[in-house]
Amino acid sequence: MPLVESTYTAPNWLKNPHVNTIFSSKLRKPLKPAYQRERIDTPDDDFLDLDWSKVGSNHLAILLHGLEGGSGSNYILGLASYLNDIGIDVLAINFRSCSGEMNRQLRVYHSGETTDTDYVLSHVEATHSYKNIFLVGFSLGGNVCLKFLGEQAEKGPSRIKAAVAVSVPVDLGSSSHQLDHGPTVNQIYVLRFILSLNKKLKIKQQQFPGKIDVGKRLPRTIFDFDNRFTGPLHGFEGAVDYYTRSSSKPYLSRIQVPTLLINALDDPFLSDKCYPMELAADHPYLYLETPEMGGHVGFNPGGRKGFFWSEKRVGEFLANYL
Repeated sequence: MPLVESTYTAPNWLKNPHVNTIFSSKLRKPLKPAYQRERIDTPDDDFLDLDWSKVGSNHLAILLHGLEGGSGSNYILGLASYLNDIGIDVLAINFRSCSGEMNRQLRVYHSGETTDTDYVLSHVEATHSYKNIFLVGFSLGGNVCLKFLGEQAEKGPSRIKAAVAVSVPVDLGSSSHQLDHGPTVNQIYVLRFILSLNKKLKIKQQQFPGKIDVGKRLPRTIFDFDNRFTGPLHGFEGAVDYYTRSSSKPYLSRIQVPTLLINALDDPFLSDKCYPMELAADHPYLYLETPEMGGHVGFNPGGRKGFFWSEKRVGEFLANYL
C-alpha cells in the first residue's frame, strides 16, 4: 500500500518528543471505562486477567499494552473509552504479571510471546459471537500484535478483521540499543522500566527459590535484563537470540489483514530500522504512517472529551472494516 500521509500536527508546546511522551504517560487523565474483569486459566496452570468494557456492540477490539503497562495504562484507558464512544466493545489483556497480581508460573511475558494472545482470541470466539474482531497493540504489545498477525497468516483465513500497531519497536535489538545508549534523557525511561522489572524479579526469586540468581547486582540496562533473565527464562539463549526470534519485522511481509502501523519519526524508543518504508510501499495489507512528531505513544493533545489523535486515528482506521 502507498505510505500514509499523516494528519498529526504537534502544537508548539509538544514539539519536543520527550515532552510528548511523558505528558501522555504521566500527566494525562483520560476517561476511564467501566471495566469488568474476567480471569481465565491457561493450559500451563497460570492465569490471565482480562478487562472488558462493553457497550452492546457486535464488534470487539482486543488491546495489547506495552512494557510494564496494563489495562490501566493511560493509552489503553484512552483508546478503550474512545472505542466505546464510537460503539465498539473492548477487551484489554493484561499480560502475565501485569494485572496487579503476580502470575503463578516462572515465565511472565515478552515482546514475542503470542501464544497467550492466541489463547485469549480462542476464548473470545468460544464464548462470544462478535461479527468483527480487531487487534490493537502499543509498543511491546504492538510487536506482539504484528508478529501474531504474521504467524496466523500461515494458518488459514484470519480471525482478525483489521489491526493497528502504535509506536512499535519492530526491530527489537536496535531499539534496545537506542534506549540504553541513546540521548541522556532516555535513561529516564530505562530507569523506570528497570525499577519495575527488577521489583518483579525479586518477587519471582521468592516464588521460585533457586531458579533465579540475580548475582551481586541487579540489571541496570534493558539489554542486561533481557540477556540475563527475559531471554533465558523464556527459552532463548540470551538477549540477541531473544531479539532476533521475537522481532516482528521479519513477519511483516506475511501479514494478510489490513494493518496500520503508526511510528512517529521522533520516537525516542525507535531506531532507524523501525520504519519499514520499502516493505510497506509494496505491501497489499500494511499501511505505514510516520508522523514527523508524536514521541512514543504520545500524539497529544486531546480534543473532544480529551481524546488524543492516535485514538481517533485507530477508530477511523477500524471503522473502514465494520
